[in-house]
Amino acid sequence: QVQLVESGGGSVQAGGSLKLSCVASGSISSINAMGWYRQAPGQQRKLVARITYHGGIMYADSVKGRFTISSDNAKKTVYLQMNSLQPEDTAAYYCNLEPNWGVVSWGQGTQVTVSS
Repeated sequence: QVQLVESGGGSVQAGGSLKLSCVASGSISSINAMGWYRQAPGQQRKLVARITYHGGIMYADSVKGRFTISSDNAKKTVYLQMNSLQPEDTAAYYCNLEPNWGVVSWGQGTQVTVSS
């Protein structure tokens, strides 16, 4: 089994910054990609950013230029630096891990709340 533990969520005012971290542990065969998703109340979970093992990156249009995803493969850790946060960024943020084979794993989520 794979365990993903997120940290770094919290409450900030609009314009503020937060950095999320996610550490993977357990029976990890090999990693294809890790990513961050978010889910606001009453909405579907949506991709925020994703980074492949070899550094390929994609962002949701809504966060381009404000959020930066990075990873440390040796530490099996992925980060999400979030700048210029806005109230619409308020959501539970979930880390995921896509192995080269096997089941995608999810973290328990960390709450980000942005007040205006």
